[in-house]
Amino acid sequence: MNSWPAYRFSVAPMMELTDRHCRYFHRLLTRHSLLYTEMVTTGALIHGDVHRHLRHSPQEQPLALQLGGSEPRDLAHCAQLAEQWGYSEVNLNCGCPSDRVQNGAFGACLMKQPARVADCVKAMKQVVDLPVTVKCRIGVDEQDEESALQDFTGQVQQAGCDLLIVHARKAWLQGLSPKQNREVPPLDYPRVYRLKQAFPELPIVLNGGIQDLHQAEQHLLQVDGVMLGRSAYYNPAMLMEVDQRIFSNQLPAVAMEDVMESMTHYISQQLQEGERVHAVTRHMLGLFQAVPGARQYRRTLSEGAVLKSAGPELLMDAWYCVTKAAAKQAARITQATPT
Repeated sequence: MNSWPAYRFSVAPMMELTDRHCRYFHRLLTRHSLLYTEMVTTGALIHGDVHRHLRHSPQEQPLALQLGGSEPRDLAHCAQLAEQWGYSEVNLNCGCPSDRVQNGAFGACLMKQPARVADCVKAMKQVVDLPVTVKCRIGVDEQDEESALQDFTGQVQQAGCDLLIVHARKAWLQGLSPKQNREVPPLDYPRVYRLKQAFPELPIVLNGGIQDLHQAEQHLLQVDGVMLGRSAYYNPAMLMEVDQRIFSNQLPAVAMEDVMESMTHYISQQLQEGERVHAVTRHMLGLFQAVPGARQYRRTLSEGAVLKSAGPELLMDAWYCVTKAAAKQAARITQATPT
């Protein structure tokens, strides 16, 4: 039985990637990891289609909703929506450096206003029983990251923040694109380790640049949790090992046959609701890395899924490319082995 909290390993919120189809797929690969939505702005929920933004499958749990906003009253309202829609956590984005987010006066620029963030956390805590968490950087622009991060953390903890996720890079709000902000500012893992030592009672989750489960395991010697983003998205097969390696689960990992069967059934359901096959299968392109048949698998999915005639059987056709190549390789090895 798993005794670790779900935040011990999580998949990061990623715009245009971690939608409900992606999360359904990821949940088949790992039972225990915490999954996050894409960031949803308070304006989108207050003035837009709540059903479209908050809809999810019960199978995705545990699932956190990440909010973008800076007005305490608006965030409190949206936190209540998160609770009503059955989310497991509400998270405030204080780390996104995009121009659109800056123009809305939220995201990473909020790190310059720790008192406002504290007010936002306090407002949400007053109206929901869900954990309220914050995701931030180690600093922004010319901030002294030692003192600024220390002050920011102290204020949000005092406001009732239940957990802090720290992307171990500064955010440069001028001159770097969001993509460059994920790559150019240097990673500073020791800074996050020191933060954990300074705030031993506050769960600290490390994010940024973690490429595989071996690295994740090393970081977990210093912090309470790890969050992986694109490395997990583009190589989702690694998630099949998370329950055993990170959560010490003794149950066997899920079988690929079961994943494919479940996703084929899921695609069939989504087609009945008006979705296109591509909306689901685009999240599965990286499932097979450096194995025989992987290129043909990706080609079959990417070319076939955009056709209007595409159906759920496309996934099985693509997977057959891998199983067929594996069978051929096994046969060659058998023939080459001396008797």
